Amino acid sequence: MNISYNWLKKYIAADLSAEAMATILTDIGLEVESFEKIETVRGGLQGVVVGEVLTCEKHPDSDHLHVTTVDVGAPEPLRIVCGAPNCRKGLKVLCATVGAVLYPEGGDEAFKIKRSKIRGVESLGMLCAEDELGIGASHDGIMELPADAPVGMPAKEYLHIEDDYLIGVGLTPNRVDAASHIGVARDLAAYLRAKGDAEARVLWPDVSAFAVDDHALEIGVTVENAEAAPRYTGVTITGCKIGPSPDWMQNALRAAGIHPKNNLVDITNYVLFELGQPLHAFDARKIEGRRIVVKTCAEGTPFVTLDGVERKLSDRDLMICSAERPMCIGGVFGGLESGVGDDTTDIFLESAYFNPVWVRKTAKRHGLNTDSSWRFERGVDPRLQVYALKRAALLFKELAGGRISSDIVEVSAGEPADFVFDFSPARSNALIGKELSEQTYRTILDALDVKILDERDGVWRVAVPPYRVDVQREADLVEEVLRIHTDLSREARRDQALAALAAVELPDPAGVYRKYPHELSGGMLQRAMIAAAVVARPKLLLLDEPTTALDVTIQAQILELLKKLNRESGISMLFISHNLNVVRKLCTRTAVMQRGVLVEEGDIETVFRHPRHPYTQRLIAAIPTRHRKEETP
Repeated sequence: MNISYNWLKKYIAADLSAEAMATILTDIGLEVESFEKIETVRGGLQGVVVGEVLTCEKHPDSDHLHVTTVDVGAPEPLRIVCGAPNCRKGLKVLCATVGAVLYPEGGDEAFKIKRSKIRGVESLGMLCAEDELGIGASHDGIMELPADAPVGMPAKEYLHIEDDYLIGVGLTPNRVDAASHIGVARDLAAYLRAKGDAEARVLWPDVSAFAVDDHALEIGVTVENAEAAPRYTGVTITGCKIGPSPDWMQNALRAAGIHPKNNLVDITNYVLFELGQPLHAFDARKIEGRRIVVKTCAEGTPFVTLDGVERKLSDRDLMICSAERPMCIGGVFGGLESGVGDDTTDIFLESAYFNPVWVRKTAKRHGLNTDSSWRFERGVDPRLQVYALKRAALLFKELAGGRISSDIVEVSAGEPADFVFDFSPARSNALIGKELSEQTYRTILDALDVKILDERDGVWRVAVPPYRVDVQREADLVEEVLRIHTDLSREARRDQALAALAAVELPDPAGVYRKYPHELSGGMLQRAMIAAAVVARPKLLLLDEPTTALDVTIQAQILELLKKLNRESGISMLFISHNLNVVRKLCTRTAVMQRGVLVEEGDIETVFRHPRHPYTQRLIAAIPTRHRKEETP
């Protein structure tokens, strides 16, 4: 997931540089896979300035071209040939001067402005449309600016285009809670609070101004399949005026890898990447019967999705329907006939919690993978739907001139419950091999929004908020404590990591330290994983098939490494493997299990030379050797 530094700063009360944020995120398990300074508009619009068309005359040798003089704040106006139909005297424009490099439509292909002759008339620049500048999709004509736009001002300054830092976070499938800028800010704040910064907190957008303007468009909701849609909410907004989004929103979306389209579409995308809650906007005029019905349809029902493809629905596809027809595949993809168009003024805005299993199966069935389905499949915050609606509705009022024309309608199976279970600091200490104080645990749990409901005999009854779908048992919470806690400086952690990498005989530990996993070979990855396991100096190291998928030579190297670590560090090792030859080479004692039952145990040579249990005998007899002749049938 791409995180914009400029965007992220809005949601956390802490003064952190982009580099500091990236470092902390990697430290707490949100591994930063890429970090780069970016231009939110390719090329940064260098050489593009605000200009005023002083004269506009018909080209002497063309019916559609104009010859203009343009004031760009230079000592002399520029003569520029322009073919846009809306070119006229007195117009304020964005002018690309000679030498400027543009990236039309935000693509990779550069276009350099040169001194040229067009039908015999010298032209010293170009008057630009939105798509030619890479800041929009419009090519209806040159971009018209307000009359008060200051001549000569660089376009980058006029459009408030800021350079940004793009932080590429490699999210594991269990961390959907961090699949948004608010989610990442929440993790940063947890780390900072755990380290003693009491002022660090998440700055949620204020939605207190939400209020119904009128009841001009009430749309009812019926949920026929509560299993697939445990929570469904919606609200109507009328009188929207479609147009471009403001510069700040466009810049944010571009940084996240989303090409701006118009204010109505951009708002839903903005809230998605801000909060992690997918929204869907329907053209309210296309909702027959003024009713939303959430249900499944008959097997084989045809449905045309936004991409123009007709699909045959399964009777296990959750559909968002009007009173007459299906309009959207719930949580996955919209329909061609019900979405927001260029003439949309009234919308019904959907914010829902869909069953992850239903969404996953539907998306797979139809070969669809969208930003929305990705989040729904993993489990969005089941308490966020109404807040997200209010946030988006206020943006529709602010940026599209809309009116909130209904109460928020909510159909819910009940308030989502916290994950409640027992947690023992003593057991946690035993698992992590380090004594953390009770106060340390309290500080970390509080930073993670985990409530302590009860305390009895050293065991805490804790409640984890439902947005943390990956923390539902004690072991999960122990992992969270480890993720957030460290009493070492970054320099000290680096030194320990380098020492561990050297201990597992990786060449150039400093070089390996700077690499990402995909840059390492299989053998190097295995050594790095062993280094990560031994850096905490455990008394016991569990090794589950550590030589699987490695060639014979690398296997032998890893086994020798494990022997060395055992011999020099005194770490006991529990080695789990189906490769009995490897077990015999490495281990001093062995235990044989059959279907979860221990059937034999003893020193390695006794078990291998004189197996007692029939299962052990069969296993050893099956070990391939070059001396054993193949049995003939």
